[in-house]
Amino acid sequence: MIAGLDEAGRGPLAGPVVAAAVVLTEPIDGLADSKKLSARQRERLAVLIKASAKGWALGIASVEEIDTVNILQASLLAMRRALLSLPCAPTLALVDGLHVPALPCPARALVGGDGLEPAIMAASILAKVARDSMMDELHEQYPVYGFARHRGYGTAVHLAALREHGPCPAHRRSFRPIANGGTP
Repeated sequence: MIAGLDEAGRGPLAGPVVAAAVVLTEPIDGLADSKKLSARQRERLAVLIKASAKGWALGIASVEEIDTVNILQASLLAMRRALLSLPCAPTLALVDGLHVPALPCPARALVGGDGLEPAIMAASILAKVARDSMMDELHEQYPVYGFARHRGYGTAVHLAALREHGPCPAHRRSFRPIANGGTP
């Protein structure tokens, strides 16, 4: 049983980092790297993945954890949490990227895996859909930042809002633009 692992939210200035672990048992038409799919396609595929996968789970690392251990370590922590939450024990984990978290099974990093391995593609989609939903909730709490539009990335609109309003609790204080008051 192969588990695919991927994360969403390493680059933004706000919000948690979310990882997903997915064990597929059958092919799912339309799987691709989540960044190459529309929001509508991701949401449709997320429903199919959850319904047909042998197992899937999410793992989250909070803004506070990101600021404490750094974004790479927080991403690995979220992936570990996702894998440990699976309802089945995989025999191998394939992780998108260069780094592999400490896991209870053999694991291998696969650069560009979210475009190569279906289980990683599925994890990429679930992580992105979950994080986007969380950013929509943060937008409801802190609408002046426009999180629903830019998902916490350092866009000109977001940086202008930071300069005008300062950071909110959802912002990653360890990231340079936040520490610099909205200046990249």
